[in-house]
Amino acid sequence: MRIEQLTLRELRMKLAAPFQTSVETTTVRRIVLTEVIVDGVVGWGECVAGETPSYSPETADTAWHILRDHLWPSVKDQRFSSASEVWGRLSQVRGHNMAKGALESAVWDAEAKQKNISLAKLVGGVRGEIASGVSIGVKASLEKLVQSVKVELEAGYQRVKIKIKPGYDLEPVRRLRKEFPSIKLMVDANSAYTLADEPLLKKLDEYYLMMIEQPLGWDDLYSHVELQNQLITPICLDESIRTEEQTLAAIRLGACRIINIKLGRVGGFAPARRIHDLCQQNSIPVWCGGMLESGIGRAHNIALSTLPNFTLPGDVAASKRYWSQDIVEPEVAVSDQGVIRVPDSPGIGFAPRLDLIEKWTVRKEVLSQKGKSV
Repeated sequence: MRIEQLTLRELRMKLAAPFQTSVETTTVRRIVLTEVIVDGVVGWGECVAGETPSYSPETADTAWHILRDHLWPSVKDQRFSSASEVWGRLSQVRGHNMAKGALESAVWDAEAKQKNISLAKLVGGVRGEIASGVSIGVKASLEKLVQSVKVELEAGYQRVKIKIKPGYDLEPVRRLRKEFPSIKLMVDANSAYTLADEPLLKKLDEYYLMMIEQPLGWDDLYSHVELQNQLITPICLDESIRTEEQTLAAIRLGACRIINIKLGRVGGFAPARRIHDLCQQNSIPVWCGGMLESGIGRAHNIALSTLPNFTLPGDVAASKRYWSQDIVEPEVAVSDQGVIRVPDSPGIGFAPRLDLIEKWTVRKEVLSQKGKSV
């Protein structure tokens, strides 16, 4: 295999509704798409880096720079026997996993198309459908929160996750448990608390949550160990898990009982599969988180979620929850039973809407063996 060309595009896509976390509110996503040509076959990937360095140090701008000036030069003259080898060639660049994942995942798509199999099959998936959960941002009132949850439950979603932050935590959970006593419910803090908040977080044990996702610092394993020792509710790590080594440390130290695997956060399918396998060997269940992806990134998440240890409903939801129009066809859909069918057609299984991609592209750069063109 040889990567003949890499095209970078930045799209501006407006969310169907603003999405608020403990850190920021997003209304328009800056999405960097990667399109590779591998031995004449096209593969697509998506960089999930945000508009600001709030979730991770990466942004759409840093990813563009790293992809163009560092990752592309490291692969453009190389030959690979499979997409699984690409990650190793990117190791000279430290960090920047979201940029790496955008390139690496596109090559996986191309290889699956070359072999005329689905991406899910190529990565080792075992499911024909995946369970879908929903992530609900901070709402202006508890009434609006309850109404949002009602809508999602009626749509069939199997699990509800709400964002929390200091001052918006116990009351939303208490209200939802009163309204919906038996639903699968979890909370996500996006590192909004410190170990000093342990008495407050311990009160969440009263509401039999599935998990508390990333309550403490994004790079603070020690405090999560201390907090998990005080809680009945499982801690799930998200931002803290960027490498296989961090995963092993979290498991051995007891910093969590569940792990969220995001393709972009860990750098692509090769490291994601190693982290998945490590968790499976240690009886740590995993699930796939979301980053407000377009349909292309969402399609990659569907394939990842078919691996055997993805035993909990993830954040992979229907396109219409986020976009008035998505850039793939068919759009990602969730059944009334809260499942997404895994496509069995070659590659990611969704066709990019080139008309919409071009319409919403604000910058584009084509990198090839011959050089660059804008």
